[in-house]
Amino acid sequence: MAKYDDIIELVFKQNFQEGAVRVSFSRDKLAEACDKLKIERIKNLGDIPYSFRFRKELPPSITNTAPPNAEWIIIGSGVGSYEFRLAAPAKITPTNNRQRIKIPDATPEIVKKYAPGTDEQALLTKVRYNRLVDIFSGLTCYSIQNHLRTTIDNVGQIEIDEIYLGISKKGAHYVIPCQAKSPGDRFGIVQVMQDIEFCKQRYPNVLCKPIALQFLSEQDVAILELTVEEEGDVFRLTVVDERHYQLTGKDGISSNEITLYCQQESI
Repeated sequence: MAKYDDIIELVFKQNFQEGAVRVSFSRDKLAEACDKLKIERIKNLGDIPYSFRFRKELPPSITNTAPPNAEWIIIGSGVGSYEFRLAAPAKITPTNNRQRIKIPDATPEIVKKYAPGTDEQALLTKVRYNRLVDIFSGLTCYSIQNHLRTTIDNVGQIEIDEIYLGISKKGAHYVIPCQAKSPGDRFGIVQVMQDIEFCKQRYPNVLCKPIALQFLSEQDVAILELTVEEEGDVFRLTVVDERHYQLTGKDGISSNEITLYCQQESI
């Protein structure tokens, strides 16, 4: 909404100083901006920063103040508290030159009939039935919750599309938060940062492995393991591993392809 742009622009302008790498503001500042702009108070003020964290692009008047090759992001710094921070990059997409690894499609036919398409829910369903998180991670994984909404310290409200718990052949335990995106969307650093912080607080003794899922087509799925590095005061979204999978019928994988996969396994 245009009024969200006007509000966040004013809040940034009032708190930004030339050369700053972080700009703090509170929910109260959002309310004051509504009053100054003569905009009726937004009932859920937290929806303004939430929208720019996960759904909307920041206005050009803000993005143009970022240094070259960097972007402003908004992170939660506590309940009702936020910060503009710099990230380089802040968002990424799957690469377009990866091998498509063929996987026999285990999605039940009745699910294919009544839940077709490439939306996020269809993606999570196909990933779950085909155990793609297990295949990608090399762990035995179990989905324990999806569409989790909760509040965590120093961040505020968060949402995670799906959470898996995994165990390795050596007995190590993992928690795997997943973000799912429809075709064409980009994976955002803010989501990965909040997923990592959630895992630290909820599962302090378990290894965290954040992954991102995206349909490349109705039968092709990209999976990326992501992490966040901090260089000085700038965050960096980094790809740890990336694989692309193609779900296919039993006759869709040739003997030559199976031989190739076996050869690659031994390398």
